[in-house]
Amino acid sequence: MDIIVKLSEGNPGAVRVCIEAMQHDPEIDPIGALGGLAPMLALDTIGIYESRIWMLYKDVCGERLPYFLAMLRGWQLGFLPEATLNAAIDNYGRGLDIDAIAAKVCERIPEFKLDWKAM
Repeated sequence: MDIIVKLSEGNPGAVRVCIEAMQHDPEIDPIGALGGLAPMLALDTIGIYESRIWMLYKDVCGERLPYFLAMLRGWQLGFLPEATLNAAIDNYGRGLDIDAIAAKVCERIPEFKLDWKAM
């Protein structure tokens, strides 16, 4: 919980996204290292904090958790430069083809569940 508090700095949307990412990342990305901690470490490494976490989830990924996680995994795999991801956050998703990045992630990691839906 300390990680979520530090990353979100109390932003309610960011808290929600971080909790969901930690809970469901192992289901969506079953071969990912560190389970639910991997997305938190990626956000910290890229420097995405507080409201920017919510903006990535809402504005860039259309409130779709698998796409949010795919963008972080795409960055990790080298398909999505940090600067491009941050520019997409700044511009409400414009300039980033999230479907293409997600497809590359799924191609590299066939176990990645882009079609995952919360129950």
